[in-house]
Amino acid sequence: MTTTQVLSLLLALSTALNVAGGAAAVARWSGQSVPNAILTGGAAAGAVVTLFLAAVGVYG
Repeated sequence: MTTTQVLSLLLALSTALNVAGGAAAVARWSGQSVPNAILTGGAAAGAVVTLFLAAVGVYG
């Protein structure tokens, strides 16, 4: 892997973790149970990584 690819992957993971944490926190504060909030955060992280890597695949 090139340096650019590694940095793109790290950026995608960092962004996904931030979005997942935010989504899980909002879900928890809205009254969902902890397991549901974790699943919500995981789904948000998966969506972000999918969109980011699809964009990198198209434009990279």
